[in-house]
Amino acid sequence: MRPLTEEETRVMFEKIAKYIGENLQLLVDRPDGTYCFRLHNDRVYYVSEKIMKLAANISGDKLVSLGTCFGKFTKTHKFRLHVTALDYLAPYAKVCGVVSSATGDEVKDE
Repeated sequence: MRPLTEEETRVMFEKIAKYIGENLQLLVDRPDGTYCFRLHNDRVYYVSEKIMKLAANISGDKLVSLGTCFGKFTKTHKFRLHVTALDYLAPYAKVCGVVSSATGDEVKDE
């Protein structure tokens, strides 16, 4: 598990910024601690620094995952968000309209 390079960080943050905009900073500097992004087997994990320091004793080949998988880098170095990231992105989302599944009408949050 290693930190992301500057290019990987830029590509990932551009993708996430499409959905949460300027709230990206709130994702890293949270009131309950500092969180960071780490890369393992082309997948980006969102993990608290406290947990990451505890997991430093586990060798990389034995480590399956750590934290929440936010997405992965494809072979062409594009970033794809995973559905597991939705719980963390939803509170900061820019979109305020929700489509009702029963009627198909858009419900505005006012």
